[in-house]
Formats: sequence, structure tokens, C-alpha cells
Amino acid sequence: MLTDALSGGGLNIPAIEGKAHDDILNILNPGSSASNPIDILATGTAEQLGQVIEYCDTQMDNIHGMIVIFGSTGLSRVFDAYEMIDRKMKQCRKPVFPILPSISSAHEEVEFFLSHGHINFPDEVVLARALTSINQTPAPADEEIFTEGIDIHAIRTVIKHAPEGFLDPATNNELLEAAGIPIVEEGIATSKKELISLAKRLGFPLALKVIGPVHKSDVGGVTLNIKSETHLLSEYRRMRKIKGVKSVLVQKMQTGTELFIGAKYEPTFGHVILCGLGGIFVESLGDTSYGLAPLTFEEARSMVRSLKAYPVIKGARGKEGINEDKYVEIIVRLSTLLRYATEIKEIDLNPLIGNKDEIIAVDGRIRVEAP
Repeated sequence: MLTDALSGGGLNIPAIEGKAHDDILNILNPGSSASNPIDILATGTAEQLGQVIEYCDTQMDNIHGMIVIFGSTGLSRVFDAYEMIDRKMKQCRKPVFPILPSISSAHEEVEFFLSHGHINFPDEVVLARALTSINQTPAPADEEIFTEGIDIHAIRTVIKHAPEGFLDPATNNELLEAAGIPIVEEGIATSKKELISLAKRLGFPLALKVIGPVHKSDVGGVTLNIKSETHLLSEYRRMRKIKGVKSVLVQKMQTGTELFIGAKYEPTFGHVILCGLGGIFVESLGDTSYGLAPLTFEEARSMVRSLKAYPVIKGARGKEGINEDKYVEIIVRLSTLLRYATEIKEIDLNPLIGNKDEIIAVDGRIRVEAP
């Protein structure tokens, strides 16, 4: 039961083989087992118990700790065995964890053992859960907030003058640039003349997106991979007919894997940050991971690697992966932005386009509320 509980909690139980197996058998009575777990039988003596503990402590590099289960049949006293466990717990360089289950039939012996300043786990599963919980507990997070290349003054200035509600693309970009988050080359066009001028400056292929409706795709407000002026003008005329559209966003077309980073402010916890594959995959796959701002690099990397789609991010079936380090860095930068701009109640960067060299935010929305 102990072995199953430890293995189930992620702790390795190494097999005892070869010379070590034979050496331990030579210490014990006939019929004993030197596999892992080691069984010294009810006929095993305190001296044999001490020899086995000492062997595991000094001769076996692949063992990092020992758990000793020693009960009583009720037919004899076990003071000597419990005294041996006490002695070895003080002498061994490796930890020894005692499980003394016979708290009724060996009540006096257990009290004797506890009087030496020890504790007892009478239930092996309780100890296993405690050890695996400790083993799985991550190291304390670094309390220092990442600020390299982040202009906190600029962030506060933009937020101070920003209106409530969803911000316009230019203000979005100001915040992202202040946080050091790469954004796509783009411009806003309110006329055909401005549109052609932007196209010449950015170069084809281009992406065209409406400004106004929050869910651009739902109203047909996104066209990608525009490769000619004729196609560009045709899409511009169509988009200007969409209700509420007075201008369009022209962007340099990016190629790569679509990614997503978002966050929402929760009054009790602060900003909860999400990441995953972007585009239509956010809702269709439901594969996102979460973290609380501000995030460390280790926490952000753990979020990325916990995604079911992580093989896609690494690169699968010959498809190029993305630059994981840059993706992690952008998540951390976003968390710092939110730390110093708590007025941001909602942010979605979807998609970011990533490849092995860079990750660029190509679309996003930010909603601001007064404190």
C-alpha cells in the first residue's frame, strides 16, 4: 500500500537488484525478501533491522531515504527495535521515516519512541500523501517583479489619460510598446488614399481588419493575406459597409503559429492570466492554462508546458515550432503591465503569430475601468 501510494504520487521506488539484493538477503533470515520493499519477516531482529538500514544508508547511492514499518504481533515486546530506529534516525545521513502501526498492542513502545522527540505515522498512506505533497510543492516564487525593458512611467501616463471601456488600437499599441511586447507593423486608414499609402509603406501581403466591432470575425471584419491593390480596395469597400465601421486597420501579414494570451481582473485574486493556442482554437479546443499576476519566468514556462497543445508549440510532424523563450517572456511582460495598470480589467492578445525567430502581437483588445 505504501509503495503504491508513493508511486502514484510521483516518487520513484527503485528496484534492489544484483549485489545489493544478495548482500541484504545474507543479513536476513531465510524466506525474507530483499526486493523493494524489503521484508525482514516477523522473525527479523532489531539487530538485523539496524544492519539493513545501515546498508541502505551507506552502500546504495540510488536510495535517498528509508521508510521503516515495524509493528508488533502482540506476542513479544519491540522496545529494542524501536530503540534501533531511534538510533539510526540520529546516525543516518539519509532520512528515516518511522511507521509504527501497532499503537494498541505496542502502546508502551510507541510512547517510548515518541518520548525521544520523534513523531509517528501509524498509517502508511498518510505518510505517503505527506511526502508526495511536499515533493510536488514548487519552490517559492521570486518576489521580484520583472521590469527589464518595461517603461512603467509610460504605462501609468497612458492609463491616466485613457477613457473607460475598450481602448482604440493606437492606445493598445502604446501600452504594449511600453511593456516591451512586440507588435505588428500597422496603420489606420479612413480613406482610400490613406489605405494605398499604408499598403506602399508596409508592403504586401497585408491583413485588413475593421475598427469598431469588438468581435471582428463575427461580422466579416477580417481579411488575411491580401496580395494586390485590387483585392485591398475591394475588401476596404466591403468592410466600410459593415455597421459601425468608420476606419480599418492595415497590418503587415505575419506567418506562423497562432497563439493567445489574455487576462481578466478578479476582485479577490487580481489578474488571472491565460495562455494557449490562438485564433479559433481558444474556444474550440478549450485548452488554456492559468496563472496569477505577477508571474515569474518559471511560472509562465510551467503554464506553457502544461498545455495539451505543447507539442504543437515545440513543433510536431515536421511543422516548425515557436520560440518558447520569447512566448514565456511576453507572458511575463504582460503580467508586469497588469501589475502596474490595475485599471485594465480585461485584455486579449489574439492572435499572436509565432515562429522560431519571433512572436508578434497582431490583434488585441484592452478594456479599462476607473479604480
